[in-house]
Amino acid sequence: MKKRKRAQLEAHGWRVGSAAEFLALSPEEAALVETKLALSRSLRARRTKKRLSQTALARYLKSSQSRVAKMESADPSVSVDLLLRALFALGATRRDIAKALQAPGGKAA
Repeated sequence: MKKRKRAQLEAHGWRVGSAAEFLALSPEEAALVETKLALSRSLRARRTKKRLSQTALARYLKSSQSRVAKMESADPSVSVDLLLRALFALGATRRDIAKALQAPGGKAA
């Protein structure tokens, strides 16, 4: 959020904080959420870079298109294990995954 916008909101009595603060997440829970988001973003980026549809990836993973959509949206029902297996199936290396986890917003593929 831009500093000016934040200042305007606070001037009008709003309190600005993070999602982790709003949801009262522990540092460990917040780290897990950020990890899943980074892996999900990386999965989508890698899939689109390879010009695969969600359906094509699902067939490759022996899964469904809706499951791939849930993976890419970091649905709570999707495990970190499943995200990692999908990334490895798309050719990601451990180094690629480490970069995705280190990048701001998890945008590295």
